[in-house]
Amino acid sequence: MTAGRFDLTGKVALVTGGSRGIGRAVVEGFAGAGADVVIASRKLDNCREVAEQVEATTGRRALAVACHVGRWEDCDRLADKVYDHFGRCDVLVNNAGMSPLYPDLPSVTEELYDKVHAVNARGPFRLSSLIGTRMNAGEGGSIINVTTAGSLRPMPTDLPYCMAKAGLNALTLGLAGAWAPRVRANLVLPGAFDTDITKAWDPAVKVAAGQMNPMGRIGQPDDMVGVCIFLASDASGYVNGAQILVDGGAYRTL
Repeated sequence: MTAGRFDLTGKVALVTGGSRGIGRAVVEGFAGAGADVVIASRKLDNCREVAEQVEATTGRRALAVACHVGRWEDCDRLADKVYDHFGRCDVLVNNAGMSPLYPDLPSVTEELYDKVHAVNARGPFRLSSLIGTRMNAGEGGSIINVTTAGSLRPMPTDLPYCMAKAGLNALTLGLAGAWAPRVRANLVLPGAFDTDITKAWDPAVKVAAGQMNPMGRIGQPDDMVGVCIFLASDASGYVNGAQILVDGGAYRTL
C-alpha cells in the first residue's frame, strides 16, 4: 500500500527542458512510475528521441512538443497541445533553464538579461497560470518548479540567472495558495549538478565543487528523480509550498 502512493499510473506529466539533463531523467522516472509524459524543449528532434525511448522501454504514452518557454505564445500553444492530446495534465515540472556565461557584470547585455528571465521566470509563470487553472477546474494536480540553491546565495558570476530563479521561488510560494487544496506547488533547489550548465565551468571548479560537498561529488540528473516522483504523487498530498534542497548538503550552513 505504501509503494502504491508513489504510483503515477493514470497521470499525465509535462516536463519542460525534458529532452536532456535533469528534465530527461525526470521524464524517464515519471514514465517508469506509470505516468504518460509530455517532453517539451526547443528542439523537436531531441524531444522525439526521448519520447520514442520512453514508449519503447516503459510502454507509456509520450508526446514530444517543440517549445521555447521564453516565448509567451509558445507557452500558450504548449498548454493547448497537452490538453488537446491527453485531455488533462496532472503534473507540471517547470525545469527549463539557461545561464549564459559573461566576463563581468557590466558586460551583461539587455538581451542576455531579458532572455535569462524569460526562460527561467516568465515562461514558468505563464505555463503555471494556464495549466494550474485547468488543473483546478479538473481533478487537481501538482506543480514542481526546479530552481537552484544558488538563488539562496547568489554569486556575481551568475547573477541574472539566480535573480530569475529567486523569482521562480517567489512564484512557487504564491502558487501554493492560488488553487489550494486542489493544486499543490512546490520547489526543488538543486545544487551543482552535472548538466549543460556545469559543462561550461572550468574543470578545476567542477572538481572542487565535488570535493567540498559532504557527499564527495556533485549531483547527477538521476538524483532529482525520487524527490520529483514524491512531489508528483499522492505520497506528498499534504506537501504544499515546500522548498527542498537537493544539493548533497552543500548549503547546510545557510
